[in-house]
Amino acid sequence: MASKLETIEQEARSLSDHDKAALARTLIASLDGAPDDNVEAAWLEEAEQRYKAFLAGTTEATPGDEAMERARKRLK
Repeated sequence: MASKLETIEQEARSLSDHDKAALARTLIASLDGAPDDNVEAAWLEEAEQRYKAFLAGTTEATPGDEAMERARKRLK
């Protein structure tokens, strides 16, 4: 007799690619736990600090297409 996990895996494999991706996202999110309430405030503070540094001339801006290309290379 197949275990519950084996049955679920078999059913999941029969899903469309779209539904598999949605299921994967849901399962991964369930492992992440509850979101930290301070994350949004921390990112806002970081963005404000970076913007102030840019205005002060202590940091340089990177064009969006260049930043995205760098990110893609890092993900490969």
